Amino acid sequence: MELLFFAAAFACGFSVYQLKLPPLIGFLMAGFILNLLGYRSTELLNQLADLGVTLLLFSIGLKLKIGNLVKAQVWAPATLHIVLSSTFFAALLLLLGSMSLPLFTDLSMSSALLVGFAFSFSSTVFAVKVLEERGEMASLHGKISIGILVMQDIFAVVFLAISTGKTPNIWALALLVALPIFRPVMLWVLNRSKHGELLPLFGFFFALVVGYHAFEFAGLKGDLGALIIGMLFAPHKKAGELSKSLMNLKDVLLVGFFLNIGLNANMSFDALLIACLLTLVLPIKVGFYYVLTNLFRLRARTSLLSAFTLSNYSEFGLIVCAVAASSGAIAADWLAVVAIAVSITFVLASPLNKRANGIYVKLEPLLLKFESRKRLEEELPVNLTDTRIVIFGMGRIGTGAYETIEATHPGSIAGIDIKPEVVDKHVQRGRRVLLADATDPDFWQRVNHSRVDMVMLAMPKHMQNIYALEQLKASGFRGQVTAIANYPDQQKELEEMGVDSTYNFYLEAGSGFAEHVKQNLFS
Repeated sequence: MELLFFAAAFACGFSVYQLKLPPLIGFLMAGFILNLLGYRSTELLNQLADLGVTLLLFSIGLKLKIGNLVKAQVWAPATLHIVLSSTFFAALLLLLGSMSLPLFTDLSMSSALLVGFAFSFSSTVFAVKVLEERGEMASLHGKISIGILVMQDIFAVVFLAISTGKTPNIWALALLVALPIFRPVMLWVLNRSKHGELLPLFGFFFALVVGYHAFEFAGLKGDLGALIIGMLFAPHKKAGELSKSLMNLKDVLLVGFFLNIGLNANMSFDALLIACLLTLVLPIKVGFYYVLTNLFRLRARTSLLSAFTLSNYSEFGLIVCAVAASSGAIAADWLAVVAIAVSITFVLASPLNKRANGIYVKLEPLLLKFESRKRLEEELPVNLTDTRIVIFGMGRIGTGAYETIEATHPGSIAGIDIKPEVVDKHVQRGRRVLLADATDPDFWQRVNHSRVDMVMLAMPKHMQNIYALEQLKASGFRGQVTAIANYPDQQKELEEMGVDSTYNFYLEAGSGFAEHVKQNLFS
């Protein structure tokens, strides 16, 4: 049966991808189509979906640093948004109940607040998928979005612990004491796992056994455990490699999660109508995100892109409603309402995020009027005076290019990267590397690139290079542009957009290796 589900997911995902929409929209469609055909979720599919979410939270933890959560621009908007959104949705539900509409009439003040609380969350799964596809996990708006979502997850875990009566037992104290003690041993094991098949198995073991099941045994939420264990490994140099080793399997398992949303929905006309009605007020929730993040000195673009990333309802809302329904606090029909609303907002938010930069450019004159004049350190202007060559993306390829050019043209090159830790590492080694986001339209307006002769796009994600190229062309740049690509079709797309030359990393790495051998063999 599960093979049929995944086959349907592939067919729908492939179809929508041809329309240049994210495949996850197809996965959701597949779930609803199978539901209408009379199919229901299975125990195995539920387990696969749960595994996917657990690995997702572990992967988030690997990229998350505690310092990001304690920043005012993260915890304050997250906390204020939960309060404002819950109050707004509760008031709206009670207002609709006064109009004698179905389902709304049975809501009391407390049950309306519960449903409002469920609708106040945004989807961690959706946000991470969108940010990963666009290569923006390390961007400031990506880190702000993930930080807010983690804070929301913590609120949800606290709610679930209180509502289910599940309290930490004596083993919770032992677990919290043991983790810092054994962390050096855990890091030693990670180092010794090297780069092969042991690395993803290492991730499985610590995410599912040490993380999920150990925390469940201690009376704590298992998903929170996977997140915390991931955060313990985040500062390690192999955290990024560990996350990549789990990526493909995690993505396949998450297909089960998206299928489950549609398969588990109790479809009815009333549920569909109410879900559509609540979708109409989603812009107000998104507006709360924008205003609250803007209050804490984020630039208009950062606030807008963060708000767009969070512009949906959440799978955590389903969990909250399920717990409330099981205790009789709300009617079970609300589960179907939330499931349908989550699905609709996923479908709407995907193209919205894809066009986020273009929307910002159109709204920029209006948004800048309300922008704070003070800037966070991460968003200060960038100085490229006397720079002839600029490299965007200071990973292995960008660093190699920087060193080669600096050797022959000293003082004429600068590197740009969106990761503060990467920039700090290069600066410590004497390289001229600056912190900025190449996909940011404001960046190109703040920078005077009239003396720049060449731009090298060496960012790891193809879409990052595409977005940067679009902004570069819009800024009026007339110099040469070169870019890296992983596949021939990506090279063709870049060349059609006006790139002067492309470098296929996989194909040309072999040529470079052969050239190195020839120089050493015949010298």
